Parts: sequence; structure tokens; C-alpha cells
Amino acid sequence: MKKKFLTIITVVVLIMNLFTGCSGIREKKVSKSGFYFDTIITITLYGTEEESYITKCFSMASKYEKMFSNSLDNTDITKINENAGKKFVTVNDETIDLLNVAIDYGRKTNGKFDVTIGNLSDLWNFSEISKNTTGDNNETTKDSIPSHEEIKSCLEHIDYSKIVIKGNKVLLKDASSKIDLGGIAKGYIADKMKKYLVSEGITSGIINLGGNVLTIGQKSDNSYFSVGIQKPFDTRGNSICNLKISDKSVVSSGVYERYFTVDDKLYHHILDTTTGYPYNNGLYSVTIISDYSCDGDALSTSCFALGLENGMKLIENTKDTEAIFIDSDFNLYYSSGADEYIK
Repeated sequence: MKKKFLTIITVVVLIMNLFTGCSGIREKKVSKSGFYFDTIITITLYGTEEESYITKCFSMASKYEKMFSNSLDNTDITKINENAGKKFVTVNDETIDLLNVAIDYGRKTNGKFDVTIGNLSDLWNFSEISKNTTGDNNETTKDSIPSHEEIKSCLEHIDYSKIVIKGNKVLLKDASSKIDLGGIAKGYIADKMKKYLVSEGITSGIINLGGNVLTIGQKSDNSYFSVGIQKPFDTRGNSICNLKISDKSVVSSGVYERYFTVDDKLYHHILDTTTGYPYNNGLYSVTIISDYSCDGDALSTSCFALGLENGMKLIENTKDTEAIFIDSDFNLYYSSGADEYIK
């Protein structure tokens, strides 16, 4: 009888080992990556192995890219830009929603955040320069720096108030202006994905749209997700700070994301809408912790543009939102409630 009892115990242990790891029952999980918005996006869901949820999210990414892109043909934004100064264009509800949010942030920041920056962004062309530079050395030529005359010409047409919305129709009144939603669109799309996944009963997951991180709930063991803030210019992608996050968005904007150097001077992609040149305000990055990724996206750029003092004031006056600023000496500055998220 004793031998038989030991055999039964052994079988039970083997069965348990099939379904457990070091910390208990083997966790169900599914994760997939795709290429959208000119970047790699990754969605990881816990408590399920059903890939169809992620497939649907990728379908949403494609759908919204075809609405919000200003470089693809026949998108809502492309149609608005092509008809600038001419006529109203009928667009989708989501485009109206996003434009209204963008205009609101234009007002909050006195134009520091302005989605009519499109022609200036095209003039600097950081996306293309980044593709053509490799390794640790992003040194390029003086030809990459636009002339003062070209910059001045673009500045005259940056004005979010020239976007007129009537129902589902939009007119960009300035014929020489161009809308670029790159500073806010990924956050909006991440929020839409999360809303869909939650409606399907997903209670734990991470949506990462090229650095826009949005978490769903907590981990299945009720612990926090760990989200690292990249140390600026660290080629290995090491974190300067780690956050414990539950059901929140984490979005960073920094000078190290897209940049080039000429004669040892760094030119980055966060452009000052008053001068036309990259900001030189002593900041390397701003990270926003918020409920919604759309807000995090807009605020990370807005706070960087406003600088440490005014950016921090904006955060302290924004409900349920925290920020971490990193200056050019790698000092970290926290908003009043950010401590609770620091690991």
C-alpha cells in the first residue's frame, strides 16, 4: 500500500508541474507585434491565449492610420490638407474627436502644442534623416538644417485656430497650413484599443504603440506592471527610472528619439512653434502618467515645450496626472503625486 501511495503522489506532482511554474499555475498569455505608424507596436494580453483580440487591435491600427496620417493618400487628414483654404471636407467621427482634443491642447498651451505644424515638421524631415543614420553617430550635414527663410515661411502658417469644425465637416482656412497629428494620434488609438479589449472581458494587458504604453488592469497575480523610463541617449536602452503602473498610461517625449548633430550641436524633433527650431530649454525628456494615453501623448510634448517650470505648473493643475522631467544633467524632477509610481 505504501508503494502505491507514493506512486499516486508522484503522478499528482507531475500533473501539477505541467500547469505550474515557480509562482503557481502557468499563466495564459498572448503577445504579437506589428508595424504601424512607422514604428513597431506590441500588444500583450494575460489570462487568454486567443490571438483574435490582438488581430482586431491591429485592424484598428490600420483603420485609424488611414484616417489620421498626413502622408498616406486619401486619409481624412490628407483630404483636409489638400483642400486647405478651399472647402470643407466631410470626415469620420473619430477624426473630429481627435481634432477637438488637439485644438483644446492648443488653447491650454497658448499654441505650444499646435497640430498645424505639419509643413515645419516636413521641412526638418527628422523621420527620413533618422532612417538614413545608423549606429551611435547621428552626425549629418548642414544641408539638413533648413534656412531661416524657409522656417519663417512655415511659422506664418502655424495656427490651430484656423481649423474650423462644423459637425463632421472640417476646413483648414489657411491654404499654406498643414495638419500633422503625429503628436497625439498614437495615444488616441491606444485608448480605443483598450476600450475594445476591456469590452471583450480582457482584464490584464499592455498596449505598447512605439513607446506609448497603456496598461489594462494589473498583472494576473495582482502585482503592478513595471514600466521603465529610458535613460536619454543610452544606446542599450537602459532605464533611468522604473515605474509601478496599474491601469494607467505612460508616455515619454524626448530629444533622443529622433535627432541629428551638426558640428557637435544636437537638433531634435520637438520643434518650437514660435522660432521654428528645436527647443533648447535644458530638458532631455518628459514622461506623463495619466488615465488616458491621448492626454499623455499631448501632455508629454506640451510640457516639454513649456519647459520645466511652466510644464510642471500645467501638470499640477491637471487632475489625475503626474510627470517626471529629466534635465540635461540627468536630474529627475517629479510632480507632487509621482512618488507613488516609483519602484
